[in-house]
Amino acid sequence: MGVVGIDVGTTAVKAVLLDEEAAVVAEASRPHDLMSPRPGWAEEDPADWWTGAVGALADLDAAAGLSGVAAAAVSGMVPALVLLDREGNVLRPSIQQNDARHAEEIRWFKERFPEEALFSHTGATWNAQVIPPKLLWIQRHEPEVFRRIHRIAGSYEYVTWRLGGRGPAYLEANWALESGLWSEKERRWLGEVLALVDLDPGVLAPVRFPTEIVGEVAADGVPLPRGTPLTAGSADHIAAALAAGLLDEGEAVLKFGGAGDFLYVAPTFAPLRELFIDYHDVPGRYVINGCMATSGSLVKWFRDRFAPHAGYAELDAQAEAVPAGSDGVVLLPYFLGEKTPIHDPHARGTVLGLTLAHGPAHLYRAILEGVAYAFRHHVEVLRSHGHKIARFYVMDGGAKSPLWRRITASVLGEPVHHLETGTAGSAYGTAFLAGVAAGLWDYRRIKEVATPAGVTEPDPGWVPVYDELYGVYRETYPRLKDLYPRLEVRDA
Repeated sequence: MGVVGIDVGTTAVKAVLLDEEAAVVAEASRPHDLMSPRPGWAEEDPADWWTGAVGALADLDAAAGLSGVAAAAVSGMVPALVLLDREGNVLRPSIQQNDARHAEEIRWFKERFPEEALFSHTGATWNAQVIPPKLLWIQRHEPEVFRRIHRIAGSYEYVTWRLGGRGPAYLEANWALESGLWSEKERRWLGEVLALVDLDPGVLAPVRFPTEIVGEVAADGVPLPRGTPLTAGSADHIAAALAAGLLDEGEAVLKFGGAGDFLYVAPTFAPLRELFIDYHDVPGRYVINGCMATSGSLVKWFRDRFAPHAGYAELDAQAEAVPAGSDGVVLLPYFLGEKTPIHDPHARGTVLGLTLAHGPAHLYRAILEGVAYAFRHHVEVLRSHGHKIARFYVMDGGAKSPLWRRITASVLGEPVHHLETGTAGSAYGTAFLAGVAAGLWDYRRIKEVATPAGVTEPDPGWVPVYDELYGVYRETYPRLKDLYPRLEVRDA
């Protein structure tokens, strides 16, 4: 008897089957697209998530069989915004957490609900991550859609709801906390914020925590046995933190998914304005974290646009031949604006230092380096608030790249430990939670199974190069930030 975890990621739905010892039996993945029809927009089709989840489960069933599954759980991106009508139909493509179309709506909320009040309730600020400005954008630009909103869901809650035969309705605790609509202080929805956009709090379902059983499998055409318990699941980055063995303060994870996540365990609710804070999947603990709008999705963008027939290993090999620092090319990975730590939806991807001597491999390596610089920025913010990091872990798809690990270790100037959870870190974490809910193990079991697969040391020759160019990276954004809003594409 095992457990299943499904992760709704930015570029793929992944699924994993664990046995009774929490070992991986089988993994599966079904890709889908992140849509950016206009600059700064990030949307996905929830139907793709459902199709991907069913397909990935079918692949698991074909590989290992799912007849003896004790429980299942879903993780996903937060806080993705899925709008449903009274019949449960999706009203429009989801607006993703890294969408940056609503700068004007953010300003509108800042004028009407003081940021200090929002921060004291939720630990959030008015930024591109939170839900209310997105709802205001819908109200202003798609009023017919807005009038038909009956219920709001997130990515993993939507898939769980479909697995349960279009029930139950719930919102997981970290969707709630990251939405900017949930008061951690009072454990209630902030109806006073919803009232500003003329929505009733009834559009938000009850809040549930990760190992709570919220229903059972009842959908047709799903390989999971009917009646399999479904738990509330988890935010993908928090499930990844659990999969990495992050239970105790002093350890940090860099998660190289479609977006980039920086995660650090904290014992109390002590939010930082530059970063986010979430509930840990382990009760009574929190995770201080940052989320970069692009990471793996930027690598995918480069391949799809400039090298559609190349594999990532081939691109890595070409970039390996380029010197550290990409011969003076520095890239700011703000291709969808940026969330933490700058919280600027106007920011744009920027390439500095190009000459006629540079080629595609320089740009590709500069992307890997730019993401590593962005992670270092998060580390510096955390340390500036007195937090100490004892060890760095790297995980998810990008962490499979030896080159990217070596770049990251050299940019940080510290070793990075990569984990043996395949590419399914978040799916593994949420499957582990299903095992906790099913009584197969307790939380401490993760420390026994989340053993590093290896350690990548900084390259002594690269460290001083990256120290110098990281300074250029940090100086570039402040110099350009007043120009970025002038680059926005506006309706004619």
